[in-house]
Amino acid sequence: MTAAGAAKSRGDRLSIGQVLDRLSADFDDLTLSKLRFLEDRGLVTPERTSSGYRKFSQAHIDRIRLVLTLQRDHYLPLKVIAEYLQDLDDGKSPEIPGAAAGTTSMLRPVTILNREELMRQTGASPKLLGDAISAGLLPAVEVFQADALEQLRSLVTLEQRGITPRHLRMMRVSVEREAELLHQAAQLRARPEANLNAREEALEMLEHLEAVRSGMLRNTLLGNAR
Repeated sequence: MTAAGAAKSRGDRLSIGQVLDRLSADFDDLTLSKLRFLEDRGLVTPERTSSGYRKFSQAHIDRIRLVLTLQRDHYLPLKVIAEYLQDLDDGKSPEIPGAAAGTTSMLRPVTILNREELMRQTGASPKLLGDAISAGLLPAVEVFQADALEQLRSLVTLEQRGITPRHLRMMRVSVEREAELLHQAAQLRARPEANLNAREEALEMLEHLEAVRSGMLRNTLLGNAR
């Protein structure tokens, strides 16, 4: 590839905010945290700029779309999806696990869950769900989108280890403060003439904020363990 071709290729890369915008029309429960979660699980590996920002090619976007479709339409756990993707990467032609023969539809409706179904799929008690909503960790709604599954599953695991929604109330306060900080900073940096979108800027700054926060927490935990 020539230098000009390489530059054009890099220019075609999208930020995580642009990926969210592109896919949210088909997956309206998609969030920034879910995209990062898929990366953490090794299902997609975006490129990184010298400043640390994620950049996604069309191949990355197609892979994310496939993962989300397998979750939504075929209810596959991430471990099974990872094995399916590995087979594809190895040049095989695997069948979708559990899919009926000839099933090819990628356009089934987005999964939404009422409270009973959410509790059934996560093993959460009515008290835990109610406490999570009261603490502001989950929205106060009757019907939940699919991303609430991961949140409530994590809350179930934390409760088993003695951490309840009551202990996490300050997390909501911290999140609200950080969101306001990022919103204000993004508004200052957004310049229409430079085609810089405030929402996208805020999402990219969030990556760095979370890196700082997780690093501080990790260092504190390691320090306490010494």
